Amino acid sequence: MRGIAEMLALAVVYLASCWLGLTQATIASAASPVWPATGVSLAGLVLLGVSRWPVIFVAACTSILWFGSVPPAATLAMGVGNTLEAVLGALLLRRLGFSPSLSRTQDVLALTTTAATCTLVSALVGSLSLVLTGKVAWTGIGLTAWVWWLGNAMGALVVGPVLLLLSRPRPEPRWREALLLAVITVGVALWAFSGGNRGSPLAYAQVFLLFPLGVWAALRFGSRGAAFSTLFIAVASIWGTVAGHGAFISREDGRTVDLLELQLFLAIIAFTGLQLAAARAERKSASAQLELLATAVRSVHEGVLICELRPGEELQLVYANESFRAMVGCSHQELARRAPRELCGTGIEPEVQQRLEEALLVRDFFRGEVVLAHKDGSRVHSEVQLSPVRNAEGQVLYFVATYRDMTKQKQLQAKLVSAERIAAVGTLAAGVGHEINNPLAYLMLNLEGVAQSLARGPAGLAEAEVNLESAREGAERIRVIVRDLKVFSRQQGEERAMLDVNEVVVPALRMAAHAVRPRARLVEDFGHPPRVMGSEARLGQVLLNLLVNALQAIPEGNPEHHEVRVRTGRDDTGRALVEVTDTGCGMPPPVLARIFDPFFTTKSSGEGTGLGLAICQQIIQAHGGELRVRSEEGKGSSFTVLLPSAEGRPAKTPLPAAPTPVPVTSPRRRILIIDDEPRLAQSMRMLIEPSHDVFVTTRGAEALAWVNEGQRFDLVLCDLQMPGTTGMDVYAHLRAHVPELAERLVFISGGAYTQATRDFVRSVRNRILEKPVRPDELLATIDEALATTPSAA
Repeated sequence: MRGIAEMLALAVVYLASCWLGLTQATIASAASPVWPATGVSLAGLVLLGVSRWPVIFVAACTSILWFGSVPPAATLAMGVGNTLEAVLGALLLRRLGFSPSLSRTQDVLALTTTAATCTLVSALVGSLSLVLTGKVAWTGIGLTAWVWWLGNAMGALVVGPVLLLLSRPRPEPRWREALLLAVITVGVALWAFSGGNRGSPLAYAQVFLLFPLGVWAALRFGSRGAAFSTLFIAVASIWGTVAGHGAFISREDGRTVDLLELQLFLAIIAFTGLQLAAARAERKSASAQLELLATAVRSVHEGVLICELRPGEELQLVYANESFRAMVGCSHQELARRAPRELCGTGIEPEVQQRLEEALLVRDFFRGEVVLAHKDGSRVHSEVQLSPVRNAEGQVLYFVATYRDMTKQKQLQAKLVSAERIAAVGTLAAGVGHEINNPLAYLMLNLEGVAQSLARGPAGLAEAEVNLESAREGAERIRVIVRDLKVFSRQQGEERAMLDVNEVVVPALRMAAHAVRPRARLVEDFGHPPRVMGSEARLGQVLLNLLVNALQAIPEGNPEHHEVRVRTGRDDTGRALVEVTDTGCGMPPPVLARIFDPFFTTKSSGEGTGLGLAICQQIIQAHGGELRVRSEEGKGSSFTVLLPSAEGRPAKTPLPAAPTPVPVTSPRRRILIIDDEPRLAQSMRMLIEPSHDVFVTTRGAEALAWVNEGQRFDLVLCDLQMPGTTGMDVYAHLRAHVPELAERLVFISGGAYTQATRDFVRSVRNRILEKPVRPDELLATIDEALATTPSAA
């Protein structure tokens, strides 16, 4: 029923428009200067579908027979032409991607093109029919076709848009302004086409007053306003012209109509209004999309940076969203026109820096981790994705970078790494305790022997000396074990330096040896691997985890049947190689495929977290290396660490090694010792006092008070971490008030356990001695520091 109702409505409207057009026909009662039926048929087939063409054909034939005086054969031909005109127009509009909303300039151009081309079919068929039936002479076929074509084109441009837009949802009306515009338009049109100024310059001036009204309608009310304004103007101009008024009537006889001027006027009014309305709609849509994009960019959690690329110039920042400004702590004014490299902090991996520079050079995509410098001096770890923006010619004009803040993620990763490191050390805790207890036991026994020997007087001096030497060896063994523990528990593990792989492997073997022996033989096969650039703590953790995994894969009780072999060397490509092989239970293929997945483990809850191998792989990959594994169920596993060689690359400048002690020839100097451990401070005093004047305090505040009172010292030995006034506070005070003494301050540290301490250690150039300090190293450091220091006495 709906389809039948639509066809009936289309037929009625088409018949009414045909009657209206035929009443204005100027040639053979069939060719009209404006044919509204073309607009009705075209809009009807666009909205209802091309399948409704029979309605157009029947209505066209009926209207010509009813209202016109044309022979039946010509009527049939004209009906075919009008129907074919509408069908071809609807198909062409569909092909051109036409939208009935007329909200794009391409829609207006498509409608104009259709009105100009498809109407040729009806004009040619109709004109030829009139000539063949004798209604028009052959000499008049050109004028007939011309008038017919222009009339149909005007109908498509004037009436078609009105019907198309009436089918669209109506916007919120501004009815007061619309009513005012309609009254003014009708008034001006009536004034322009109802006076007696036929064809005069004043008549043309009156007509041109309608143009700004059309522009007003298009800009304020869009395509709907433009279409209705054009319809009002067309009705008024046709009515006035037919009545013998306006600019398009001959001034001499008052009856001759200049159809070309009239139709050109209507065409300009229609096209200009629709084009302005479409441009307004596109501009509004583009502004809305731009605002939406700007809102989205402002609202995203990631930092967004847009940089302009000018020929021969460095990238310049032109936009930064709120998230990025928060990441670096700068306002938009502080960031404007700055180069992006100024925002980067230190700590970018050389390989990442090289890839970034190459991407900028070749105008390519980049993704990696960089470090941003916050305004307050802190560092922000972020993952950046850099994308070039090209114009229509393919030239890169901008780079868009998105930054994802990874600082919290990095901190979480560091905590996980630390937790896994502690878990590995905890697994070996019993063995480490045993390794410390052995030297500690004979250290105490030998010290007791020294006391007994000295009690016998001069006769026991030789024996006391031997016991002291044994005690010293025991203390040295404890120092080495403590050093190994500090390496594996060190937090500032990201500091990289040139490393000997064998020297990294040895502490891990010492830590794991006692735990491995009840299960397997520990076989060391050291080769000559190249030096690598890396973190001793991180690589040591990898080796310790691999050793723990190896010993956990071997059951206790049969050490003679199993072995854990550690081999170092160089692979075929020149990379450093460390291989840990065990003869344990091995792994089946399904387990082997998932061993690097975080939190995947086949161990009981008390033995593993499932993070060890995932972290190991992450650490090795961060060093530019590779972690491989081979395993066979029941026959054991082999893990291979491959690290790129750093030979031939400049190494980071290491801390100066302790020089060889030289005989003291300098005069006695004043040395200040600050350490919150009284026995350690007194021990250092006893060691130094034979050569220098030593002043000892356990409080940093007291030492600073002595300096403020005017006491002068040639050298300061200061503990880094103390309650109250720390070594960092002492250094800051000396640097502000006695800068020359701040340069002669030597720190003695048991380890940097806070972030502030770690940052401080990285920033100062002063010598830092790690506890426990060997006596020869302490004396050599003092002599070196005093060698170029004038006496404070």
